[in-house]
Amino acid sequence: MRQPISLYLHIPFCVKKCHYCDFLSFPGCSLSRQAEYVDAMIQEIHAYREAAEDYEVKTIFLGGGTPSLLEKELVERLFHELYSVWRAAPETEITIEANPGTLSREKLIGYHMIGINRLSLGLQTTIAQELATIGRIHNYEQFLANYYLAREAGFDNINIDIMSALPGQTLISYGKTLERILKLQPEHISSYSLILEEGTDFWENAEIERALPSEQTERIMYHYTKKCLQNAGYERYEISNYAKPGYACLHNQVYWTGGEYLGLGLGAASYWKGARFSNTPDMEEYMENCSRARITENRKEIVTATQKSRMEEYMFLGLRMIRGVSIREFERRFGIPMNRIYGTVIRSYIGQGLLKIEQDRLMLTERGIDVSNSVMADFLLEE
Repeated sequence: MRQPISLYLHIPFCVKKCHYCDFLSFPGCSLSRQAEYVDAMIQEIHAYREAAEDYEVKTIFLGGGTPSLLEKELVERLFHELYSVWRAAPETEITIEANPGTLSREKLIGYHMIGINRLSLGLQTTIAQELATIGRIHNYEQFLANYYLAREAGFDNINIDIMSALPGQTLISYGKTLERILKLQPEHISSYSLILEEGTDFWENAEIERALPSEQTERIMYHYTKKCLQNAGYERYEISNYAKPGYACLHNQVYWTGGEYLGLGLGAASYWKGARFSNTPDMEEYMENCSRARITENRKEIVTATQKSRMEEYMFLGLRMIRGVSIREFERRFGIPMNRIYGTVIRSYIGQGLLKIEQDRLMLTERGIDVSNSVMADFLLEE
């Protein structure tokens, strides 16, 4: 019986690096360079031909960068080769990330015809000044045009990314963004609060820091998001993700539940055969190794998963989900009761009203979600 696996394909190209972005991406690559990169990815895909015999792909995710920047023919070629190596289940969830302004009717129809069945649109905000401040390349009108084109092309599973706590953002402007998005009724909404990351244009930028909403305003935005989306029929299934019933992102749940996934492309991360590793972030090294069929030389930071690290990840990642983690599944996986490893921490946080147990599941309370990072950090075991 084939084992389940998920695939992540990284496309690092973008039109312009957003001011807050710390992902592995860069602007300005020529079409010929993009084609060369896709050729390298195809060589990497074929290097796994023998290993792929043991697996059935449950989810595929094209992330970036901006995957929709690629020409339609390059995406089609990439998937043709992917399907020739990896067996995908009929119900496989296949997502492509896209930025408004990089889509066309032809691209969207082409995506749908090759089996891509989920579209993730990076809107962030509907307010023109906020879009300009964070360095987005599109306006709200372009987003709307792309959204309606996607519906016409047959996409019935669309995610929209939005952000709160942006420089210059107010409760009124954020409320306007939520109102506009809810009128569109996408199947999924990812709602993130801006974090200033080192290495980005926003890092240590005094002007930007002064323009940020207050901590109190940020908390109001956070709770307002939850209330609005739940009232509109969206289920919150993870700290930052909301979906209509039946539309939770399967690929992300693989990450949160400890499933196996293989990353293909520049800098792509994997958890495969008991080890975590990432491909090199150096483009020349990546393409050279692919051209010479030296795929394993692309792997960096290889860490073999231990019993300790697997238990930590089960708790740390699983508690991101609103349904929390299964107490029985912990013992099944690790051969030891959860209470024996984490009893003291669990009792402490239950006493503080930050964790609760419902039947077989341990989960964060509403108050616990508000301080989730500090709670989850205590599930990291000492050496």
